[in-house]
Amino acid sequence: MRTQLAIRTHAFLDRHFPERRVFLKSDNDTRFIRLRPGTQLLAFAGCSALVAWAIIATAIILMDSIGSGNFREQAKRDQRTYQARLNDLSAQRDNRAEEALAAQERFNAALAQISVMQSELLSSETRRRELETGIDVIQSTLRDTMKDRKTARDQVAMLQSEDGGSVQIAASTAPMDFMADALARTAQERDQVVLDAQDALLQADEMSQKIVVMQEQNDAIFRQLEEAMTVSVAPLDRMFRAAGMPTDRILETVRRGYSCQGGPLTPLSFTTRGEQPTADTLRANRLLNQMDRLNLYRIAAAKAPFAKPVKDSFRFTSEFGFRRDPKTGGRRMHSGVDFAAGMGTPLYATADGVVTHAGWGSGYGRLVKIQHEFGIETRYAHMSKMRVKVGQRVSRGDRIGDMGASGRVTGVHLHYEVRVGGKAVNPMIYIKAANDVF
Repeated sequence: MRTQLAIRTHAFLDRHFPERRVFLKSDNDTRFIRLRPGTQLLAFAGCSALVAWAIIATAIILMDSIGSGNFREQAKRDQRTYQARLNDLSAQRDNRAEEALAAQERFNAALAQISVMQSELLSSETRRRELETGIDVIQSTLRDTMKDRKTARDQVAMLQSEDGGSVQIAASTAPMDFMADALARTAQERDQVVLDAQDALLQADEMSQKIVVMQEQNDAIFRQLEEAMTVSVAPLDRMFRAAGMPTDRILETVRRGYSCQGGPLTPLSFTTRGEQPTADTLRANRLLNQMDRLNLYRIAAAKAPFAKPVKDSFRFTSEFGFRRDPKTGGRRMHSGVDFAAGMGTPLYATADGVVTHAGWGSGYGRLVKIQHEFGIETRYAHMSKMRVKVGQRVSRGDRIGDMGASGRVTGVHLHYEVRVGGKAVNPMIYIKAANDVF
């Protein structure tokens, strides 16, 4: 069996690869090289393998070139899309900043209008009370005049009755002259009393008309004030609730801090002098309470971090929450937000408070901590320069330092934290809550 297979194999090779001789001739000698069928088969197989390898390598290189070209084009498209998205976000940020400035201007204009309306309301209430007092005096004078007129009529009747009896019993003319003079004076006094009563009635009508006009003016002022209160108080209330701050407790805390005698936030009210309060009095007291609430909101808003620490152009480079650590690559909690801008960009306090730390803070680098009301603390890290000292009281918008790259960083930026009761919370809660108000 093996012999037959060998014979067939040898016949196949002789048929397709017959033995060949290659003659090598020189000047003195002639030689030849015998190429057996097996040798030719090996040479053919080697050449075939070499050609196949060249074809496959060329195909791989071509496919890799086409694929890398597609990847580059895709990367360029992604880069252009990302750049367009960044430009769009920058334009939206600028629009939000302009809207915030416009809202602040509207808020200031509303406060100014409320102040003017409050002054007009107080002066109107004063005039109304003066008119009420004048009407009381006129009515009292009218009642006294009516009593005097009745008394004069009774005296005239009595004198007339006495005059008739004296004619019957006396013939003297002297008493008659006296009685005539008395009657004339009484009649003159009576006519004067009637004229005074008519004048008093006319004045009472005029005063009533003035009161009606003043009531209409007061009603218009009340409506304007109520509309202004609705527009001003509602956004502030939504802002505090969006930040997760209980408004009743916050306002009560502010009220306790400004409740001393002579303080600016003592609630105003109209007294009723022991009488039942009128509808206007109740309405005025409600408005004054709303004004007091608006003032409390304004003070509370200044004491909470409803602002951004960077006013120049910037980029958000890291959000609050778990992220990949830029140094080690591990997953770690990021307890604030990062604002990236140029070296030395001014940094500002986001609320009123007291500086409790201004120095080096390990991985924070140059760190400033500010303690605010309601148990809130803000932190500003990686500064290049600090412009405040421990114990210094700052207000919202005061410059506290410059942006830098101190501490554990990969570049120039501000790491901004908000802590409530010592626990880190997302600063964007406060920043976003204030977008519709400031």
